[in-house]
Amino acid sequence: MKVAVVGATGLVGTKMLQVLEERNFPVTTIIPVASEKSIGKKIIFKGSEHTIVSAQDAIAKQPSLALFSAGGSTSLTWAPSFANAGITVIDNSSVWRMDATKKLIVPEVNGDVLTIHDKIIANPNCSTIQMMLALYPLHLQYQIKRIVVSTYQSVTGTGVKAVQQLMNERNGIQGDMAYHYPIDLNLIPQIDVFMENGYTKEEMKMVNETKKIMQDNRIQVTATCVRVPVMGGHSESVNIQFKNDFTLENIKSILSKSIGISIVDDLSKLQYPMPLHAEGKDDVFVGRMRRDESQHNSLNLWIVSDNLRKGAATNAIQIAETLLKKKFLSN
Repeated sequence: MKVAVVGATGLVGTKMLQVLEERNFPVTTIIPVASEKSIGKKIIFKGSEHTIVSAQDAIAKQPSLALFSAGGSTSLTWAPSFANAGITVIDNSSVWRMDATKKLIVPEVNGDVLTIHDKIIANPNCSTIQMMLALYPLHLQYQIKRIVVSTYQSVTGTGVKAVQQLMNERNGIQGDMAYHYPIDLNLIPQIDVFMENGYTKEEMKMVNETKKIMQDNRIQVTATCVRVPVMGGHSESVNIQFKNDFTLENIKSILSKSIGISIVDDLSKLQYPMPLHAEGKDDVFVGRMRRDESQHNSLNLWIVSDNLRKGAATNAIQIAETLLKKKFLSN
């Protein structure tokens, strides 16, 4: 199968290439695509060099699948061109997520809604993906009424420039700033731009994407998203109010049987999820499970996941694997 990776030189694009190789996705020809300044350069895939080409040249090569992680403007411009050429696009940007004509997919949650006619498929926000994986099986059992989430998000979610800013600051080096403020020894309670309602775009992504993925607009969601001087993964403190009562034993039993979830929750051994342990792994890690003693039928969870993997690259490739299993992708 011919597979194009648009944004092949970025953090997520590089991770997509890695995950394609790790998961033995049936790639016969890889077509790396990047910005004009990178055309002609080489990337390594499965031990061989491959030349970066333009988006137009990639379309001409007629891949079956195009994985996009090159930013919203690129996706808005080029995803329809790929789709019109009969190429299935899985897009990691935010531009198509709330489009009513496009599916927003976490395969373990709503992969069943995909059809052969879906030519542009949206990959959700990284923070939303890990939260959905943990909450959806609980929603099926207890019916979620309200979610209050606070995120602690890695600088890798911003990109290479943000990683470099953090490392520069740690080493006392002056350099380009990805953020308005220093990030080392600091927290920045702003991810993306502010909206008219006082929330950031990232916070509203979590609100709106949760309802779309769960196919339930009755669920109330409020979010506060914070950038932290961390690499390795995003962390979330999540408070959930259910319609029905639960036991912690049943919560742990449900999550322990859920695909893609690892429970790390042994307080006697000081074991709980941390980005340090999530980095490089595809599972979503859940711990600090406890009742909210101030509110009926409410639960607190701590959720951690590698945002470049399950939060982006791995989820996109799992969508492609779902399409392949359904025979919606042709070799």
